[in-house]
Amino acid sequence: MQIAIIGLGKMGGNMVRRLLRGGHQVVAYDRDTAAVDRLASEGATGAKSLEDLVAKLNAPRAVWVMVPSGAPTEKTIEDVAKLLSPNDIIIDGGNSNFHDSVRRANALADKKLRFLDSGTSGGVWGLENGYCLMVGGDPTAYQHVEPALITLAPKDGVAYFGKAGAGHFAKMVHNGIEYAMMQAYAEGFELLRASEFGYNLADLSNVWNQGSVVRSWLLELAANAFKKDPDLSGLKAYVEDSGEGRWTVNEAVARAVPVPTIAASLFARFASRQDESFALRVLAALRNEFGGHAVKKA
Repeated sequence: MQIAIIGLGKMGGNMVRRLLRGGHQVVAYDRDTAAVDRLASEGATGAKSLEDLVAKLNAPRAVWVMVPSGAPTEKTIEDVAKLLSPNDIIIDGGNSNFHDSVRRANALADKKLRFLDSGTSGGVWGLENGYCLMVGGDPTAYQHVEPALITLAPKDGVAYFGKAGAGHFAKMVHNGIEYAMMQAYAEGFELLRASEFGYNLADLSNVWNQGSVVRSWLLELAANAFKKDPDLSGLKAYVEDSGEGRWTVNEAVARAVPVPTIAASLFARFASRQDESFALRVLAALRNEFGGHAVKKA
């Protein structure tokens, strides 16, 4: 089938390549003309502008937006919607807040445009392994683009979950779970490193991945990281969050659903960014005040 991809970064670019390998026709656009030229040399149809992209598509047009969430996604969808015709399809494959997806679906429906929100997981490994796709929105739009989705995903790695917002809500919770899993691995490896046994953490990660109940792709990635740098000395202990963990905790609070592990993993990321924690200085001061415990002076 024919489909357009807007946003040719690490994920968008590789999605174009995977679709091309699957025999699809892809019209590719990015503000970075070099990225467009690279993919055009690999078989995509390059577009010089959004207007050019829309002109090169056959009706009903299917346009996948793969740009950073927030303002860039909002602006891109607004701009491309002005150029499309009734019955055309816009797919948001970024990490948008599901509330925004519900709002966008309603606004686009008023223009007689169909909308899909696709939670997309796979990162830079998606080209070879495929992308896990959690999709919500217009069911007829899903049916139309399903051939492309099947190509993008590994076997059984794509499904339609219902009305608009369902795809991005699923991806939000997916990322919240990811936070908690990563935090558990991180704490476990720190305890192993602090022991007297001198573990080779790359070897241990590899052993755990052979049939143990904690085996996972994340553990494979941990093994790769430890092989490159056993002490991870080249990294700062500073961890960003891209928003989905916060949204997960906020939605849990709104629904009175306890998610203590996910919440704790989010707060651990916040703590990683503090060079000198005031809370821990307060803790030291209190121990000194009530028990005369020794403190270290700054």
